[in-house]
Amino acid sequence: MTDRHHLLVHGGTFAAVGDRGDISGYRGGSAPDGMFVRDARHLSRWQLTVDGAVPETLTPVADGDTAACVLVPRGGRNEPAAYTLFREQAVGDASFVESLRVTSNRPVPTAVRLAVTADADFTDQFELRSDHRTYAKAGAVRSRKVLGHGVEFSYRRGEWRSVTTVTAEPQPDAVEETGTGARRLVWTLDLPPHGTAELILRVIARPHGDKRALRVPRSPAALQEQRRAREGEFMEGVAFPSGWPELAAACARGLADLAALQVPATGPDGEELRVPAAGAPWFLTLLGRDALLTSLFALPYRPRLAAATLPALAATQATQAGADEIAQPGKIVHEVRHGELAHFGQVPYGRYYGSVDATPLFLVLLGAYTEQTGDTALARRLEPHARAAVGWMLDHGGLTSRGYLVYRADQGGLANQNWKDSPGAICSAEGTRPNGPVTAAGAQGYAYDALRRTAWVARAVWQDGTYADLLEQAAGDLRDRFQRDFWMPEHSFPALALDGRGDRVDALASDAGHLLWSGLLDKEYGELVGRRLLEPDFFSGWGVRTLAAGQPAFHPLSYHRGSVWPHDNALIALGLARYGLHDEARAIARGLVDAAAATGHRLPEVLAGYGRDTHPEPVPYPHACVRESRSASAPLALLTAVGGV
Repeated sequence: MTDRHHLLVHGGTFAAVGDRGDISGYRGGSAPDGMFVRDARHLSRWQLTVDGAVPETLTPVADGDTAACVLVPRGGRNEPAAYTLFREQAVGDASFVESLRVTSNRPVPTAVRLAVTADADFTDQFELRSDHRTYAKAGAVRSRKVLGHGVEFSYRRGEWRSVTTVTAEPQPDAVEETGTGARRLVWTLDLPPHGTAELILRVIARPHGDKRALRVPRSPAALQEQRRAREGEFMEGVAFPSGWPELAAACARGLADLAALQVPATGPDGEELRVPAAGAPWFLTLLGRDALLTSLFALPYRPRLAAATLPALAATQATQAGADEIAQPGKIVHEVRHGELAHFGQVPYGRYYGSVDATPLFLVLLGAYTEQTGDTALARRLEPHARAAVGWMLDHGGLTSRGYLVYRADQGGLANQNWKDSPGAICSAEGTRPNGPVTAAGAQGYAYDALRRTAWVARAVWQDGTYADLLEQAAGDLRDRFQRDFWMPEHSFPALALDGRGDRVDALASDAGHLLWSGLLDKEYGELVGRRLLEPDFFSGWGVRTLAAGQPAFHPLSYHRGSVWPHDNALIALGLARYGLHDEARAIARGLVDAAAATGHRLPEVLAGYGRDTHPEPVPYPHACVRESRSASAPLALLTAVGGV
């Protein structure tokens, strides 16, 4: 691929197109190419030719919520273009719409032959990741059918069936075979002198099991109008800080992205919900940890996210053990997938429970939502789910038997099951991975907060003082154990984790800031940690690095060993404010807001860990999600932590 990808997102649908608006069918790399719905590629080729040739790009697609470009036929300085093509594209709910206008530049009639080559390979997203895995698909059949206004592509494998329909106005003069399975829609346009003709093409995806009657707007402009209305409604009533316009812009951009990142989910009684997806392109689905943190960050401003996320996760809470999914009764789901490979059990992520921290975060959000809004009805409704979640922490999670929440590497899924879930993310300062079950520091903070908040809910809402006393005692005991077992006196800093023998994993990592957010450390230790995180080896100028520089394990372009994550820093800023370290919290907020300003006020999933003193512009991380819900909500957390000044 020589051109860039531009991402268009609407709910559970996204399209990645190139600088000319084309989709090439590329099958690997850091970003998927095509139009995707529910984890499947419903449009794998979408290539425009004019008079049999690929047009030249006059104005490439720019980053934005629609894809617009200007193209001309190939020529030279002495051969002015006979016509100009204006291409605009947008995505809707399971749909992709393109407007293609052709304007003649000649004073005489002009004939133009346009062709759009389209295909749908229905590839599962997991097949497109660059991990070199292959998946058998016995009995799979693809077919194509010419329609009056276009072509229909379909895919069958056993009971699984998916369909993509391409239609056009005016209808094509012909639909040609290409010899590759793709189909070429062809028009011959007769333009009057300086005249204009317009084509509208619409792609509708019908994933397996989706029986909705979709109403697709006629044009990209209509989709854009719908998007603006949705964003406006999502931002309504939020007071942006007038004293810090850059933070206000980051909050507005984040809310707009959160409006686009809502995906459908179902509650315990079958009610339809919309919850924040983790991010595009790879994670446009419900991830427990991500949805919970996003909802927590947005809680003071958009409590509706929490009101949807909590019942959606309650509905997917494990009720029995499952080895492949690492399911255990009471555990909150890590990831929900809807694709073909998940359906047939070829990947474990249909409902995958490989997270040690989603369950305590569920309880943290339930308590915070109840306290913030005064709405006790949800806490009463979800009481059985909350008690089951506490039960998981105490029993299967390890709090009773081991004193901490503990996880073991999952050979079929995730080796690490805390937020730093890449292989090797939990390591010593030298880079050595721990042996045996892992006790990650940050998860203990979440557990402490979960116990305390659930005790409050039990006392105030469930009227169960005995249960509240039990949880408060468990929280106090956890705090005492943690400061004894994790604190490294030689560094005046907590260990990143404990290994299977209980030895400290001694990397100096940003997870310590999460302990401030949770309130697990006493005041003296908390102040030491908070100030240490702002030292130059940790603080890059854009944010706190996941791993302090100078350690052998540090790498500025590692996913979790030296990069800067906005949501990580948002938690740290909230924690610093909790411990009264307001100057330090403002320093983090300024760094992140400045980083956002350099990229259109949008924070990416992750930044490289290079220092601002030597790199005056933030260096992007090469494989970051372009839109990510935790990063989108991070400016709201900063606003909570430091206000608008």
